[in-house]
Amino acid sequence: MEFRTIEWKDHKAIIIDQTKLPLEERYLEIMNYREMAKAIKQLKIRGAPAIGIAGAYGVCLAANEIATTDMTVFKNRLSKIIEELAATRPTAINLFWALDRMKTILASNIEQTPQAMKQMLLTEAMNILTEDRETCRLMGEHGASLLKDGDTVLTHCNAGALATGGIGTALGVIFTAANQGKKIRVFADETRPLLQGARLTTWELMKAGVDVTLICDNMAAWVMQQGWIDCVMVGADRIAANGDAANKIGTYNVAVLAKHHHIPFYVIAPTSTFDLSLQTGAEIPIEQRAREEVTHGFGRQTAPAGVAVYNPAFDVTPNELITAIVSEQGIFAPPFHFIKT
Repeated sequence: MEFRTIEWKDHKAIIIDQTKLPLEERYLEIMNYREMAKAIKQLKIRGAPAIGIAGAYGVCLAANEIATTDMTVFKNRLSKIIEELAATRPTAINLFWALDRMKTILASNIEQTPQAMKQMLLTEAMNILTEDRETCRLMGEHGASLLKDGDTVLTHCNAGALATGGIGTALGVIFTAANQGKKIRVFADETRPLLQGARLTTWELMKAGVDVTLICDNMAAWVMQQGWIDCVMVGADRIAANGDAANKIGTYNVAVLAKHHHIPFYVIAPTSTFDLSLQTGAEIPIEQRAREEVTHGFGRQTAPAGVAVYNPAFDVTPNELITAIVSEQGIFAPPFHFIKT
């Protein structure tokens, strides 16, 4: 890719500010864990795998701020900060998965010094990023087998390199298929209310030279009826044990439409997105975001003052609407109870 969503350099994390795209490609130097928590909350970095990586680097930033040689003090302070980072966004399980890995490092090696522990935590965070790149590559290869030369894919939200440490989940499949020489066309839903499809997905696909057409969310049914869509590919932020999948709000709409029009609906997500502690999607916590995202989109008022607003960031697609789930382990077809992490 021509850009990096997140990387570590000179004792700080560097992220691409996704709130500035597509008009400006700006990179931010994140100097402390508070800045990282704020960046996650404000969607400067977003996408389930990416915020997992960001959370891990947030732990490293916090560790560097703790000036003590007392290991007990160090662990107690860092444990509280990890909980702060965990509270930034509730739906994407990858954040908690990555923070749990950091907590495991912190809980082990009790005889280590804080300085040695800081290096061990950084190594683990870098491992999470490296593993995600390989995971994206494998998902891309598995998913590309579902696409034929000439296929047209409908996407919703952004599930590309901007959402991961690698080439992406759903978009990673498209990039891989294109690199295999397949001619793939994409229709990208704009994805209200923050327009991740319009701002981010089209930006990524155009940079990669993939044929992409932007549509409003409420046009998806019409383009399906015209026979222009061969399959739908989306990412996920949390997948329950039965295969129910939470993704950006509006994904459920698309899945219902795909079912009606007999179009395959694929979810592409790493096994770190599977939450086998939850039996169904009804147990997935759904993040509620600020009313201003709907009433004042990008700073401009578009609704009457004082109107009531319901603004969930995600919805849950029932497993019966999902044709297959693609992970780094392969392609899972229904029933999904055999998914293992």
